[in-house]
Amino acid sequence: MAALTSARDTIEIANGGKTLALPVKGSTTIYQGALVALDANGYAIPGKKATGLTAAGRAEETVENTGADGAVLIRVTRGVFVFANTATTSNKITAAHVLKPCYMEDDQTVTALATGASVAGLVTRVDDSGVAVEIGRA
Repeated sequence: MAALTSARDTIEIANGGKTLALPVKGSTTIYQGALVALDANGYAIPGKKATGLTAAGRAEETVENTGADGAVLIRVTRGVFVFANTATTSNKITAAHVLKPCYMEDDQTVTALATGASVAGLVTRVDDSGVAVEIGRA
């Protein structure tokens, strides 16, 4: 497409695209409140320890896709959410990890261990309630 030669009405996505509707991988259940990831084909799955995933956000509803890939959509919100810190002492996220990436361990747990895992987001706070993770910023 050629560069503009006159004014253009560029559409703005409501709420800055904070809430997304994503196609769910077939034979997959994602629970409300789960850390949601996109697989290599762009389908939503529960967060898990694996390489090649893209953190999408938090599930706003429970969705069960008993059909084919993409037969069902899930609402996912990007933002800062509190997830559980890993139980593995050597991989626990600490105050030293604030403003650094953390990694998916499962759909409700994050870890400092990058090996074999995908980025969940950026750590913004760590306390007794868990790890606040910013998901969805470039």
